[in-house]
Amino acid sequence: MTTTSSGSFSGTLSGHDRPELRKAIEEIVESGFFGVSLRVHDERGAWAGSAGVAELGGTAKPPVNGHARIGSNTKTFTAALVLRLVAEGRVELDAPAAGCLPEFGLDGRITVRMLLQHTSGLFNFTGEVYDDGSIVHGIPVPYGATGKEWVQRRFHTYRPEELVRLALSKPARFEPGTGWSYSNTNYVLARLLIEKVTGRPLADEMRRHILEPLGLSGTVVPDASPDLPEPHAHVYYRYEDAGRQKTIDVTRHNPSWVSTGGDMISTSQDLATFISALTRGELLPAPLLAEMCTPRATGIPGMGYGLGVFVQTTECGGTVITHNGGTVGSAALMYSTPDGAKTLTGVLNWVDGADVSIAAAFGDARQRLVEEVFC
Repeated sequence: MTTTSSGSFSGTLSGHDRPELRKAIEEIVESGFFGVSLRVHDERGAWAGSAGVAELGGTAKPPVNGHARIGSNTKTFTAALVLRLVAEGRVELDAPAAGCLPEFGLDGRITVRMLLQHTSGLFNFTGEVYDDGSIVHGIPVPYGATGKEWVQRRFHTYRPEELVRLALSKPARFEPGTGWSYSNTNYVLARLLIEKVTGRPLADEMRRHILEPLGLSGTVVPDASPDLPEPHAHVYYRYEDAGRQKTIDVTRHNPSWVSTGGDMISTSQDLATFISALTRGELLPAPLLAEMCTPRATGIPGMGYGLGVFVQTTECGGTVITHNGGTVGSAALMYSTPDGAKTLTGVLNWVDGADVSIAAAFGDARQRLVEEVFC
């Protein structure tokens, strides 16, 4: 294994250098991201590298295996944990979720499967954008009209029950099982279901069933802790205050605002180990893994959704199991072939803000990397 460092790139390599990957992450930095780290495991071996900087004004590159908030990749971990409980006979996929969580008065037609599949119709507590362009706000989030309020409340603790009750106070998007709509509320309910069935905190069950068996020592269920373990790249947010633009470091913030919809912390190595083990069948019996990876139509071109995973068709006609996750100023990538033989994981950082539109550049970056690795 060798370590290289030149210009805006640093990397750790085993086997062959990957100039095409090095070039890709350097160009992603040039497109508007201040830091990128990437890890690939494939038939040519393991490769990891980073480009850009770990913090504004600094010169150090992002750590190639730094800790990062993984956003909605949390959902894949949570779904895998629920399915482990299904395998143990402690949860039934097609049983009403209200059977385990009667205190919320859930629609009796909403099953555990619908929670994991985003087909419950429940309002998303982080807000909804409807087909006509109208917006219904939930809790303050870093985007749009609530950005400054999110900054001011970024150390506030939200409890899962509070988020669920807020969501249930809003009209459902559709009748249970009749549509697909991505909702963080589904996964907060999944957390509460896990805790009700096991009688233990989610973090304990995650460690017992997934983190410890796979040796994922860099992965954390933070609950309301604002800390991000070292090493890590920094995260920034820009907003207007008294008519002036301010940029602040928000690396430390309380992630309970997304709860189990997207609060976990991990590393690119741990994500690669997890998604490969999952798709290889090391965590779930074959029938449950097949159910997890059976996609339902989402309306997103080339993208179906199973139970906690997207099933994506690549430009070259292949299939990858993925999720990805964005949180304020950071996004984590997680892709695998269905057999777990080839994986791509990584972290992208940018200066976020209420009116920042990084979505197009993020989409281009993901597509570029998926084509490089899987096509």
